[in-house]
Amino acid sequence: MVGSASTPAAQAEEAGAGSWAQYGHDLQNTRFSPLKEINTQNIGKLKLAYAFSLGSLRSNEATPIVVGDTLYVPSSWGPKYVYALDAKSGKIKWKYEPDIPDDVLQYACCDVNSRGVTYADGKIFVGTLNGKLIALDASTGAEDWIADVVDYKQGSVITSPPLVVRNLVITGFGGGEYGARGSLQAYDVNTGKEVWKTYMVGGDEASTASWKGDSWQHGGGAGWLVGSYDPKTDTVFWGTSNPSPWASKVRSTGSGDYGKLTNLYTSSTLALDPATGKIKWHVQGTPADAWDYDGVNELVLADLKTPGGTLPVYMKADRNGFFYVVNRESGKLVSAEKFVPVNWATKIDLATTQPVEDPEKRPGPGHPAKDICPNLIGGKNWQPMSYSPDTGLVYIPSNNICQDMSEGDVNYRKGVFYLGKEFAALPGPGGFLGKILAWDPVKQKAAWEIKEDLPFNGGTLATAGGLVFYGTITGDFKAVDAKTGAELWKIGVGSGVGAGPISFSVDGKQYIGIVAGRTVSIPAFLGDIGTKILKATPEGGTLYVFSE
Repeated sequence: MVGSASTPAAQAEEAGAGSWAQYGHDLQNTRFSPLKEINTQNIGKLKLAYAFSLGSLRSNEATPIVVGDTLYVPSSWGPKYVYALDAKSGKIKWKYEPDIPDDVLQYACCDVNSRGVTYADGKIFVGTLNGKLIALDASTGAEDWIADVVDYKQGSVITSPPLVVRNLVITGFGGGEYGARGSLQAYDVNTGKEVWKTYMVGGDEASTASWKGDSWQHGGGAGWLVGSYDPKTDTVFWGTSNPSPWASKVRSTGSGDYGKLTNLYTSSTLALDPATGKIKWHVQGTPADAWDYDGVNELVLADLKTPGGTLPVYMKADRNGFFYVVNRESGKLVSAEKFVPVNWATKIDLATTQPVEDPEKRPGPGHPAKDICPNLIGGKNWQPMSYSPDTGLVYIPSNNICQDMSEGDVNYRKGVFYLGKEFAALPGPGGFLGKILAWDPVKQKAAWEIKEDLPFNGGTLATAGGLVFYGTITGDFKAVDAKTGAELWKIGVGSGVGAGPISFSVDGKQYIGIVAGRTVSIPAFLGDIGTKILKATPEGGTLYVFSE
C-alpha cells in the first residue's frame, strides 16, 4: 500500500523546509520548529505582520498549517469556513463554507471547535461537526469528495484534523459523553472510499470480555483528538477517550476491585497498523475509569538520550496526571510519574502498567469521593505540548484543579449526555490554577515552571531560536526562554487562547502565528472557576501573525 506524494518524506519535500504542514508540525507531533531567525536575542523586535478575522466567535482552537506560501486555517462552528490565505499578507486566496446543520451544538459536548486541517497530495482534508470528512483541492478550495464518517446525532462530532499515512486518511470522532462507540476509520486519499474501520470498544474478544454485559455497545472510547505516526515501525499511535457512561457501575464493578472489567480499550494509547487498522498493542492509563480521565491526549514521538543510550519513545501527559514514557517499538512502559498534584493513585506499577489507586478517591455507587486530584479536565487537556530536541524538554500546558465526585443512576438515550455523575471543581493546592511546565522526560521532573492564575491555557511551540511560545486564557501571547522560562515578550490578543502556535517561513522570513478565541462550553464544567474563565476575556476569532 504505497502512495506517491502521501509518503511522509514526500509530504515534507512537497511542503518545503519552512512550512508547518501538519497539526503538530510533523507526523510525530513534536511542535518543534527548526527556524531560528527569531530568537532569544531579537524577540523584543517581534511585531504584528497581520491579523485576520475568522468570521465566527466561540472556541476557535485551530492550529493553522502552512504549505509553501499558503496558510490554511478553519474557523469554529463546524467549521463555518475554511480559508486559504497568502501566508505573508493574510489576503484570501479562497474560502470554503461547508454545509453545517444548525443543531450541531447540542451534539458537541465540549464546544463547536475545529482544531485544524491536514494537507497531502495537493488536497486539504477537514472533519466537520456533522460527522463528515471532506477533501478539498488545495489550490482552489473546490470539493473533491465527501465521506460520511459517523451519525452526529448520536453525539459524535469531528473536531480534530485527520492523519494521512501513505494513501489513507485516518480520522476519529467524539462522543464519549454521549455513549457513542468509538472507532477509527481510514479512507482512500483519492476517492474517499472507506478502507478499514477499527472499533476501540467491543471490537475483539478481549475488549468485549472487559465490559459488564453488553455495556460496550455504548462504551465510549472515542479517538477524537489527533494521531501520530512512526515510519520506522510503520505504526500509528492514537489516544482513546473515557468509557461511557461515567457511572462505572454500569460497565464495571463500581469499585477499584474491577478485575477483568477494565473497559478495554478506553482511556488508553493504541498502536495500530496503518494499512489494516489492526491493534498491535496498547497501554491503558486508567482502567475502569471513574473520574473522566479521558486518555485521548496527543502522543509525541522522539528519540530520547538516556544514560543507557538512545531510546525510541512516545510521550504522553495523560489527563490522569501521570507523564508516560513508553518504548514505541516494544510497547514497554519505561516510566510514569506525576507532573501535577495527583492523589487518586499513588503510582503507576511499571511491571503491570496498572495504577495503584487510593480507594478513598474512587467515586462509586454509595461512595462519593472528596478532593480528588486532578479534576476531570485533567492535569493536561487537549491543548498541545511541544518537545525540543535542543533542550530535551517537553513544554506542557497543565491545569491545577481538583474535584468532588459522586455516582448516580443513568440510562442511555441517543444524542443525550450519558454521564451518571455529579461533580464540583475545586482549586488545586498552591493558589494557582494553571501552569506552563518544562518537563524533563528522562529525569521525569520539572526543569522550570510558570504559574498562571487560571487553567485551560494554550498549547506550546518550541523553536530552534531557543524560544517557547504560548497563549493564556486571559488573552496574553508570550515568548519565554526555552532553557529558563524567563519571559522575553508578551502581547495581548483580545481573547483567551487554547490553540497551539506555529512558526513558518516564506521567502526566507520567519513568522509566528496564533489563533485566539476562548472556549464557552468547558467553563460550564468548572463552576466558579469556569465563571472566572468566562469573565477573563470576551469571545474571539482572530488569526494573528507576527514577524521581526
